[in-house]
Amino acid sequence: MSQNHKITPSPRLAIIGLGYVGLPLARLFATKFPVVGFDINQKRIDELNAGKDNTLEIEVDVLQKVLVKSPSDANGLFCSANLEDIKDCNYYVVTVPTPVDKNNRPDLTPLYKSSETVGRVLKKGDIVIYESTVYPGVTEEECVPVLERVSGLKFNVDFFAGYSPERINPGDKEHTVEKILKVTAGSTPEIGKKVDDLYKTVITAGTHLAPTIKVAEAAKVIENSQRDINIAFVNELAKIFNLLDINTHDVLEAAGTKWNFLPFKPGLVGGHCIGVDPYYLAQKAQEKGYHPEIILAGRRLNDSMGEYVAAQVVKCMIKKGVTVNGAQLLMLGITFKENCPDVRNTKIVDVIASLKEYGIQVSIYDPWANPAEVKHEYKIESTKEIPNQKFDAVVLGVSHKEFLQLDIPSLQKENSVLYDVKGILGNNVDGKL
Repeated sequence: MSQNHKITPSPRLAIIGLGYVGLPLARLFATKFPVVGFDINQKRIDELNAGKDNTLEIEVDVLQKVLVKSPSDANGLFCSANLEDIKDCNYYVVTVPTPVDKNNRPDLTPLYKSSETVGRVLKKGDIVIYESTVYPGVTEEECVPVLERVSGLKFNVDFFAGYSPERINPGDKEHTVEKILKVTAGSTPEIGKKVDDLYKTVITAGTHLAPTIKVAEAAKVIENSQRDINIAFVNELAKIFNLLDINTHDVLEAAGTKWNFLPFKPGLVGGHCIGVDPYYLAQKAQEKGYHPEIILAGRRLNDSMGEYVAAQVVKCMIKKGVTVNGAQLLMLGITFKENCPDVRNTKIVDVIASLKEYGIQVSIYDPWANPAEVKHEYKIESTKEIPNQKFDAVVLGVSHKEFLQLDIPSLQKENSVLYDVKGILGNNVDGKL
C-alpha cells in the first residue's frame, strides 16, 4: 500500500498507555496523524512532554521531533492524563500490560480499567483497537461489554473493535515497531480492512490481516508460548549436561551446524511476554476442560531455573572452600534482559531469593535498572555504581554490554567464585548454565 493512502474518516488516534509498547507506537503514528498519548501516570506524562523517555525506547531527539503543544494540532504527539484531550479521537488503541497474579492467573484489571476510560469518550463510528496480549476471546467477550456498558453504545452497530498484537522487543534498536510485520484484525470484514489500512500507513514491514479477532489473539499468545517451550527444552538439556559434565553451549554450537536446528539457549525466562503469555493460553484451555500439559510443563521448568542457578552457584562455592553462610555475593544485572531498563517479571529476583535462603548476602549492580523501581517492585536494594569492595562470589545474571568491559577480577576475593548465567564470559569461569 502507498504511504499516501487515504483513510476515511481521517484518523485521530488516542494511544491508551504509554509504556514500552504504547510510546513507540504513538511516536510512529504521530509521524502521519494527530495522536494523543494518554496515560494515568502524570509523572510519566510530564517526563514525556519534557522530551524524556525513561524506558529508553525512544531517543530524546526522535521524541522531541514529534511532540506538539495541543491535542488539536496537526500531525504529532500530544501527551496527556486528561480524559478531555482524547474525546475527539476516532481510533482508540489500547496498549496496557496484561500481567498474571501471584497464582499465575491472568489479571485483566488494566484492560478493564482502560476499556472503562475509552467507554467514557466513545462515539458513534469509533474503532477501539487492542494491542495487549490476551487469550482468544478477551477483546470481544471481556473488553467490548465494558465499552458497551460505559458508553451506552451497541457493538458493531455504533462502534467497532480491532486487534493488532504488539510485537515490541524492549531494548532492541534494530527490530523497531515499524520493522516488524504486524498482524491485524477487525470485528467485521470491513473494519478489519480499515484497521489493516491504518497500520499499513506506518508499518514498513507490512501487515497480515487475520480473518477474525480471535485468530489474531491466538496467534499472538502462541508466539511466546512456542519460545517458552523451546527454552524449557534447552534448560532441561543444561541440567542433564551439567550432570554429565558436558558444556551445554558447546553441544548447542555443534548441533547448530545442522540447517534446521533451532538456536535456543538456556536461561532465565522473565519479562512481560514469554514468562506470562503461556498462562493466558493455559487458562482459556482449562476453562474449556482441557489441561495443557506441554505448555504448563515448560512453564514449571522455566520457573524453576532461578532456584537451580542458585544451587549451582552454592555448589561452586563449596567446591572452592568458600563458606556459604554469610558470604558476600555480587549479582551483575537485575533487568529481565540485556541492555534494557525493564525489570518487570525478572527472574533474577528468584536467584537472589534462593541465594539469600542459603544465608548469602547479595549486592546488586545494574547500570541500566532504576534503583527506585527495583525497590518499589521487589523491596530489594540495587545500585548503578560499581561496588567498591571484593566479593566471595560474582554471578553474571544479565549480559549488559557494560559487563563485557567490566574488570570482574578486581571485584573478586582470592578463591572467589565466578558463575556465568548467560554464557558470555568464555570458559574461564567456575560454572555456567
